Amino acid sequence: MSSHLVIRVPGDKSISHRALIFGAIAQGDSTITGLSNGQDVRSTQCVLTQLGVRFVPGQAGLTIHGGGFDGLRASDAALDCGNSGTTMRLMMGVLAGRPFESTLVGDASLSARPMARITTPLKGMGARFQLSAQGRPPVRVHGGTLAGVEYDSPIASAQVKSAVLLAGLQAPGQTVVREPALSRDHTERMLQAMGARISADGPHIVIEPGPLQPLTRFDVPGDMSSAAFILAAGMLTRAVTVSHVGVNETRTGFLDAVAGMGAAVERRAGPSEVEPVADLTASPARLGPLELGGELLVRAIDEVPILAVLATQAHGRSVIRDAGELRVKECDRLAVTATFLNAMGARVTELEDGLIIEGPTPLRGATVAPHHDHRIAMAGAVAGLVAEGETIIKDRECASVSYPSFYDDLKQVVE
Repeated sequence: MSSHLVIRVPGDKSISHRALIFGAIAQGDSTITGLSNGQDVRSTQCVLTQLGVRFVPGQAGLTIHGGGFDGLRASDAALDCGNSGTTMRLMMGVLAGRPFESTLVGDASLSARPMARITTPLKGMGARFQLSAQGRPPVRVHGGTLAGVEYDSPIASAQVKSAVLLAGLQAPGQTVVREPALSRDHTERMLQAMGARISADGPHIVIEPGPLQPLTRFDVPGDMSSAAFILAAGMLTRAVTVSHVGVNETRTGFLDAVAGMGAAVERRAGPSEVEPVADLTASPARLGPLELGGELLVRAIDEVPILAVLATQAHGRSVIRDAGELRVKECDRLAVTATFLNAMGARVTELEDGLIIEGPTPLRGATVAPHHDHRIAMAGAVAGLVAEGETIIKDRECASVSYPSFYDDLKQVVE
């Protein structure tokens, strides 16, 4: 083993999607570095390319030739969002105000995910959609004239908020979004940096139509949701530093959750542009039980599977609540997490909206079936680090959706 391990994880997936979409609808050229190289973000770039947006890779980064909303052109073919719910939901907001029709499709997993949470507020703006009888993809968008709306969202969802704000950029008058709690604010931060007429007071956002200035140079920070798996591995095995990670407070729920368990993660702030960044170092520690729910759960929603793995090694009873939304992700993440951890010898009980985990328990190798869910595959691999015997991850390649180099990086942790 080397004395100290430093890893840079792929660019933040949520920020990468937005950099591509907002760069495409800006007036002028944006140059982006550090983009996520995962399949989900490639899906967004492919959809925008189908709509006539030009991307030019170069030594300085990826240049996006933005032509504003009016630069988008109808696609002859369906717009394939792959496995990416973010691509489909944000593009629904973009396309709702365009003067042409579009069809958004996805893979089998995405085609099973509900879209009513997006269509409901957009229909209130005058948008028209056709979906399956169950309100699922494919989504036919009948683009046209929109009007501003005041929308009180029943859930804190960055995807819902972003879709409405993207539509609001095309709608005369003010568009107001209120959330019950602040969800990820990457959209608000980036729009402010690009000169949008937007004001954000926590979960209360107001936007007016107008052009966006390009992001002349923007470096996407590392993805906290990807860093969480490497940091968790460090807590279970050896010290590791993940460099240049985005530490937007709407995304640091994982850090707050593990701090509550007694884990020490050292934070060294780095230079920030649109988003705050830091180098994060995790070391082995005796872990106490996890208490996760409410506002903290919202900020750690993507990290629940890896937090559940850590909870199996914590001293005491861990409780995860308010996580019912995880039942309609790429898979039912609560059920699948409980299934693979119990197969490895953990003691996990499913709740309707969460999990109860008794710890610590020794883990044994098992076969993990991630059901094509990248976060389950990666959580299973980290669990395998501390399990006795061999752990097999079926469909291991699904990790490439967000973190193509994950297994190589994880291997470094135990070398």
